[in-house]
Amino acid sequence: MIARIFDRSQAPWGLKYRTSNWFIVLTVSCAVFTDIFLYGVIVPVIPFALQERANVGEDRVQYWVSVLLAVYGVGLVVFSPICGWFSDRISARRWPLLLGLIALLGATVMLNVATSIPVFIVGRLLQGISAAVVWVVGLALLADTVPRKSLGQYIGYVSLGMTLGFMLGPLLGGVLFKKAGYNGVWALCYAFIGLDFVFRIVLIEKKDAKKWDIAAAGGSDSHGDGQTERSPEAEAEEEIYDQPAVQTDPSQTQTRLQKLTSRLPPVITLLASRRLLAALFASITQASLIASFDSVLPLFVNETFGWESLQSGILYLTIVIPTLASPLVGYFSDRYGGRLFSFAGFLLACPIFVLLRLVDHNSLSQKVLLVALLVLIGCALTLCFPPIMAEITHVVIAKEESSRKSTGRVTTLAKGGAYAQAYALFNVAFALGTLVGPLWGGLIKQRYGWNTMSWTLGLLSGVTAVPCLIWVDGSLRRTDRGVFSRRYQS
Repeated sequence: MIARIFDRSQAPWGLKYRTSNWFIVLTVSCAVFTDIFLYGVIVPVIPFALQERANVGEDRVQYWVSVLLAVYGVGLVVFSPICGWFSDRISARRWPLLLGLIALLGATVMLNVATSIPVFIVGRLLQGISAAVVWVVGLALLADTVPRKSLGQYIGYVSLGMTLGFMLGPLLGGVLFKKAGYNGVWALCYAFIGLDFVFRIVLIEKKDAKKWDIAAAGGSDSHGDGQTERSPEAEAEEEIYDQPAVQTDPSQTQTRLQKLTSRLPPVITLLASRRLLAALFASITQASLIASFDSVLPLFVNETFGWESLQSGILYLTIVIPTLASPLVGYFSDRYGGRLFSFAGFLLACPIFVLLRLVDHNSLSQKVLLVALLVLIGCALTLCFPPIMAEITHVVIAKEESSRKSTGRVTTLAKGGAYAQAYALFNVAFALGTLVGPLWGGLIKQRYGWNTMSWTLGLLSGVTAVPCLIWVDGSLRRTDRGVFSRRYQS
């Protein structure tokens, strides 16, 4: 019995389910949710915790709230490229995910026991490092796993996990802080970390499962027990993407510039894509718009309506509810392209942010107006996120397809693929947004007021709609046969 447990030739229990697309998507979504939940759970709590636990004066609370939110972004910016390079070099995803969870646990313990500003800062920095692992490695694992033609739909579930974490964190944080106190907030965090650990430890990557598939089939590739079945979408995708390239003489087709760029690090090659730059700019904007609320909304409703942490936490539900449509948005962006969805989302958000300036005094009608505007903002931003995240993978595929056509052979940008490094760039962009958003919202509100903050955020959203229209899914100037083929033109 003991020999069988340690026999590596025997397929693990539940191999088919542990390597399935849905379980991997569920694991990544849970990891993203847990990370973002712990980022947001102290949003309505931190103003009061700083005063009660760190003895911060009331006139300095807004400043330190913005700084602590921004420190998280610093950790993301610094460690995302490192995680991307390392993950693509070892082409392994599961173990870095587990190491990231250890960092998240350490951050949670520090924030739980913190009684001074330096400890709060170090805890938030560790949260940013953990987030770098989750976003880079988790999204690369997703890109490795699911059919590319359905990537937007699957990413919709991940974005649902992200936005639920963003909004349920402040909601439950406010409720628990009011009902169970400071330690009650962190008890729920430990529970989510435990659940996340179960998913990450049970996960088996598809490439790791192949050795048991081959062993079960006697060394062949025939269908054996525990083999992961390939979906019709994956078959159709391979028919398009993996058909043999026309063999040409590389000396005739590969220019000196192409030879030079082929030797460059994958990150540099990816940054040469205007499509990727447009997607990264959109990621910065979306993160900024979401994170700006974290530094201003709890204090604004406290000043205007007299609401405390419980009411301000519940208010975040208005932005959460529209995100339930993220998988549906991803499905339609897979089918019809992400250009119009991302363009419409940022364009619609522009006037809605500007209209936030109308909320300026305490009355029932003003409270209803604020709730309605936040719901509409949630709807607009839900249109943007799935197609923008999927665009990161489409750019990598386009770059590799371009290299394939020019050299006559299938190549990848890195040893294990370049998905992790591409999502490291996305992570840096999103981190910059979480860094810029709280500072933008908090400092502009503090110096120039709520009205100025609202119209500047609306202007940022409107400007971002332009590159989304021009470059998402490939340049508008290109005329290709269909959405799928157009996406893979660099």
